[in-house]
Amino acid sequence: MTWNKFLNDSRIRLSERNTEDDLRNEYESDFGRVIFSPATRRMHDKTQVFPLTSDDNIHSRLTHSMEVMAIGHSLGLRICEKEEFIKKTGKTKEELHRIIPVIIKNACIIHDIGNPPFGHFGETAIASYFSEFFAKEEDKDDKDQLVLTPKEKEDFKFFDGNAQGLRVLTKLQTLNTKAGLNLTYASLGAYLKYPNSDDKNKAFIATSKRGVFQSEKDYLKLISENCGLIKDDGSYMRHPLSFLMEAADSICYLVMDIEDGFNKGWYEFSVIKNHLDKFDKIKERTDELIKIEGDGAEITKMVKLRIFLISELVKLAIRNYVKNLDDICIGNYNKELIKDDEQGLAIALNGFCIEHIFSKREIQQLELTGHSVLTGLLNYYIVVP
Repeated sequence: MTWNKFLNDSRIRLSERNTEDDLRNEYESDFGRVIFSPATRRMHDKTQVFPLTSDDNIHSRLTHSMEVMAIGHSLGLRICEKEEFIKKTGKTKEELHRIIPVIIKNACIIHDIGNPPFGHFGETAIASYFSEFFAKEEDKDDKDQLVLTPKEKEDFKFFDGNAQGLRVLTKLQTLNTKAGLNLTYASLGAYLKYPNSDDKNKAFIATSKRGVFQSEKDYLKLISENCGLIKDDGSYMRHPLSFLMEAADSICYLVMDIEDGFNKGWYEFSVIKNHLDKFDKIKERTDELIKIEGDGAEITKMVKLRIFLISELVKLAIRNYVKNLDDICIGNYNKELIKDDEQGLAIALNGFCIEHIFSKREIQQLELTGHSVLTGLLNYYIVVP
């Protein structure tokens, strides 16, 4: 495996852009394509954790993706300063700074581009709908059933926003030619969090979800071949930069969901502090923050804690990335960077979200509304023979 392949700047379809007048490299061209894409703009209307909210302080999928992009850019800059990483790529630090942070930014801004309304609950609603739909199909005569293979039916029954995202990027966002946004193989590879169009296998992080539909399995093969992501046994491995995209996403949703709940008035700063006081370094910081007084004291404490938590998780991700780089590059690393941690900070943050946010009646009621909306739309558009 070589970084020349990991950073492949070729495209599915030959690019027609004028490189003489355009000073951007191919990855920077990708960024422009993504930013101006209608699919990116549509994320503005999808909320992150709080469905159907009218509170513009709360994150949409677009604002979340922008923040993930910012963290991803920071991770990219930091990794380009690590001598261990520089040596493995065979490129200069200056070259890498025009490549690595941009590819990670691209993957980050598009990481949720295929998510349905109502986020992960929307995925579950769609999957449940089609599980029932195909169960009813089995009772029909063969001539009346939809002509789909078992795997194609599973794409609906295991519906996943990551798979839909690849479909958006490679097919649905198109003008008069195929290949969708026609991004570089490197950007598409870094986007592929779950390079799997086959059975789910939760024992391995890359196959824990059905991350590619049958309709895009040929693109998965093409991307993997061009980025050197096919292992000796023929299975697909994650692109090394997808681990950093994943870390940026996890850092943002763990920390920003907590801030969103705080902004909703669901708990005070002291509740967060008590939950995290078992971490000595964080306790030391919150002991300082709790003393802040005056106008805007509470929100100031929250913002400063958010900055500190993000910083700690970014440093953890970089440490684990450098330490495990050899295994990452051959597809043998099977952990999420910020969860590969004996102290368990990410696990604690997730536990806080489960206890104080996801269990709230307001969210559950809105998710039920979302279920009705999606089911109603599917019933309307699907004509059952």
